Amino acid sequence: MSASTSSLAAPASPPSPAHTAPPDQRARRRHNPITWVQRGGLTTLLFMLPMLIIFGVFSWSPIVQSVIMSFQKTNLVTAPTFVGWDNFAAVFHDPLFYTAIRNTGYFALLAMLFGYPIPLVAAVIMSEVRRMKGLYSVLAYLPVVIPPVVSVLLWKIFYDASGGGVFNTILGWVGIPPQPWIQDAATAMPSLVLQATWAGAGSTIIIYLAALTGVSPELYDAAEVDGAGIWKKIWHVTMPQLRGILFITLILQVIATAQVFLQPYLFTSGGPVNSTTTILLLIYQYAFTNSLGGAYGQATALSLMLAVFLAILSLAYFRLTARWSDK
Repeated sequence: MSASTSSLAAPASPPSPAHTAPPDQRARRRHNPITWVQRGGLTTLLFMLPMLIIFGVFSWSPIVQSVIMSFQKTNLVTAPTFVGWDNFAAVFHDPLFYTAIRNTGYFALLAMLFGYPIPLVAAVIMSEVRRMKGLYSVLAYLPVVIPPVVSVLLWKIFYDASGGGVFNTILGWVGIPPQPWIQDAATAMPSLVLQATWAGAGSTIIIYLAALTGVSPELYDAAEVDGAGIWKKIWHVTMPQLRGILFITLILQVIATAQVFLQPYLFTSGGPVNSTTTILLLIYQYAFTNSLGGAYGQATALSLMLAVFLAILSLAYFRLTARWSDK
């Protein structure tokens, strides 16, 4: 019998226990504490520890304290008293709560109808510009650089209800009488949305411009060969390529509009006749104003309710759009 034949006939050596163990046992061996330390896990943890401590102290600790405070009656000086769900019940029985929800929803709706498409349209137009594109980008982003309080005070001059206001002066040139703008309940909220759109559109425009640079020019060339005009190219090429970015900016804008505070606080303080009282402004009123001030438990309860609502909304939104954004 030849050597090759004898080698073929020799019994195979038994597999090592590491290879014959079930997959779950092999996974446990790979992830046991000793293996984790040998692979540098302890060093990674030491590097992460300062950030984890800072994040826990300045982020999670206030959140936990807020949750506890929402079930207490406290003035932040004397010992708090546990009141259970009374703070939540007080918020639900407050007529201003439903007014704030309605006003916040109205602000969000106007922002979706006008503030959401404007940055997209501006970005698409700017992407087609061949000269001075950098200048237009700077001009679009300039309102974001201006401090928010300064921009609101500037727009207060624009919204001056007298004939000397900037907007009313422009209307006077075409024979339109002065408008009340933020002094009237019917026009106050649209006026706030206009200023908020002007102040925040620049950052969204820059995001869209960055996304548009990733769209292959070959797609536009192929669409042009097929006879597509500018609008068909935007609808069939640009919009599908920006689908993922559009979904992200939409939920970010919904979250931002649900937390609007600066404009109603500085422009109208919630007036006239509570027509611009939003949820965050109501939280501020619960905690700090003379009429409702000192109700810190109700303020944290309403804050917690808003946070839970936005978390559920965001989770549902991403679940619904995960499939669409990948197409």
